[in-house]
Amino acid sequence: MNEQKQYDVIAIVGPTAVGKTALSIQLAKELDGEIINGDSMQVYKDLNIGTAKITEDEMDGVVHHLIDIKEPTDDFSVAEYQQIVRAKIEEIQSRGKLPIIVGGTGLYVQAVLYDFRFTEEKVDEAVRQKYYDELQALGPEKMHEKLMEVDPETAATIHPNNTRRVVRALEMAEHGEQKKSDEDSHLGNEALYNHFIIGLNMDRDRLYDRINLRVDLMMKHGLLEEVEGLYNRGIRDCQSIKAIGYKELYQYFDEEVTLEQAIENLKQNSRRYAKRQLTYFRNKLDIQWFDATEEKNELISNIFKKIGY
Repeated sequence: MNEQKQYDVIAIVGPTAVGKTALSIQLAKELDGEIINGDSMQVYKDLNIGTAKITEDEMDGVVHHLIDIKEPTDDFSVAEYQQIVRAKIEEIQSRGKLPIIVGGTGLYVQAVLYDFRFTEEKVDEAVRQKYYDELQALGPEKMHEKLMEVDPETAATIHPNNTRRVVRALEMAEHGEQKKSDEDSHLGNEALYNHFIIGLNMDRDRLYDRINLRVDLMMKHGLLEEVEGLYNRGIRDCQSIKAIGYKELYQYFDEEVTLEQAIENLKQNSRRYAKRQLTYFRNKLDIQWFDATEEKNELISNIFKKIGY
C-alpha cells in the first residue's frame, strides 16, 4: 500500500449484521490502522453477545478502542463519545496510525466527523418531572405519540424507547423554545476531518435473513444466559439494557412474553433497526456505498480504488 495516507480518518458504517467487523480487521491490517468502536452499546461491559461485540480472537492483533469502557449501570451520551473519540483520533495519529471508526450508530459517527455542537440544556425540573410521571403512567409509545403531535419532525428522529430524548423534546416544546429539530438542523454540516466513509449494504431480503440467523446464533451461543446474568444482578431502568437483544429478553424474564415471542420480537426489532440505520446514513452522511456480498478481495480492491490507495 501507498505509505502516504490520503485521509485523516476512515469510517465503516452500515446496518446491523452486514459484515462491518470482518471488513474492518482486513482494512486495519492493510492500512496500518487502529479501530475505534462506533456502536453505542459496545461501550458497556458484560453486554457481549447481544451487541455482537468483537472477541479478542476476531481482533487478530488489531488495536481497538472504546470497547468495555462503561459499567452496565452507567449513562453514556453522544457528547461524551464525541469528546473521547476526537482525543483518541489525535492519539492514534500521533503514533502514525490511521484511525478507523467502525459501527452502526450513525449519530455517533456524525458527531465526531462533523461540527456537531451540543447546546447546554436549560432544565425546568418541575416540567421534566411532570413528563416523567406521564411516562410512567402512559408508557413510551403514548409519550412518543404526544411528541409527534407537537413536533413531528423531531419525533420522526427519535425512537419511542429513547425516553430521555422524548421527554427533552416535549420540555422544549412546552417552553416554546426552538424546536429540537430546528436546533439540530444547522449542526453537523462542516467536516472537521479529511475523511472517507465506507458504507456496506446488501439486498434487503438477504440482510433480513442474516439478521434472523444472527439472532439464532446469539441464542445458541448464550445470549439468554448473558441477559439472565444482568437481570439477576438487578440491573434495570438503565440505558444499556434498553438495547435490542436485552429489552426483549427482560420481558421474558418478567414473564410478560414467552421465550419464543421474545426471540421473534428480537428479530423483528433488529430488522426495523437496520431499516432506521439505513435511513439515517442516507439522509445524514456522505457515504460511498459498497456491496457487502462481493467476494472479499474484490470488495477490498474496489474500496482501495475509491480511497486512492
